[in-house]
Amino acid sequence: MQRYFVREPFNENKEVMITGENARHISKVMRMEEGENIVAVHNGIAFKCKIISVGQEVYVKQTGDIIPSPEMPIKVDVACGLPKGDKLELISQKGTELGMHALIPFSAERSIVKWDEKKGEKKTERLQKIAQEAAEQSHRTHIPAIHTPISFQEILSIIPKYDAVFLADEEDAKQEIRTRFADKLKKVYDNESKSILLIFGPEGGISRKEADRLLEAGAETMSLGPRILRAETAPLYALSAISYEFE
Repeated sequence: MQRYFVREPFNENKEVMITGENARHISKVMRMEEGENIVAVHNGIAFKCKIISVGQEVYVKQTGDIIPSPEMPIKVDVACGLPKGDKLELISQKGTELGMHALIPFSAERSIVKWDEKKGEKKTERLQKIAQEAAEQSHRTHIPAIHTPISFQEILSIIPKYDAVFLADEEDAKQEIRTRFADKLKKVYDNESKSILLIFGPEGGISRKEADRLLEAGAETMSLGPRILRAETAPLYALSAISYEFE
């Protein structure tokens, strides 16, 4: 059943108007007609709805059924040092499919890419659209927020807002004796934490200076195994591990 996120609330008759790209997708791409069912998500709740009219706008009405939420029981935000190419697009899409709550790009010491302020707004909008489409496809009830890139100093400042903060440090992967990420996640679960921040470097990883400052601010390292993962692979590995542990 097709899923669409709607901003407007349902009225007193439990009806809502779908506009814009979603309406065009329903009428022109899916060629849906009156009487067919879709899922409309508003404020994190997925309602099964019946189409009551199709035109430039599409009107739907709740059938009374609410679909259970597939969201992770813990909010996981991903902070990535700005990577090259279209890697942020991949992380936005696949991270959404794997349950990411928000994506926070940041300018790291080893980031080769410099964020173009003039084109930045459009890039963020594109990433947000990718996340929305992935949320619809994977039947999420939450669209991850894609933040405009922030500075490393700002990353340090948001660490206290989270119950647990983990840093992917390739130096940790090189150690013969490592604390398993699963063991650290069990402690998070036991402490009934509600939010996690995962921090990843760009190509080349986090610098030693940055790693030291993050650890001083309250982060702890996470071991993602003995192999060195690419900048776009590590966040997806960590999200998968968290999903396995909590779900």
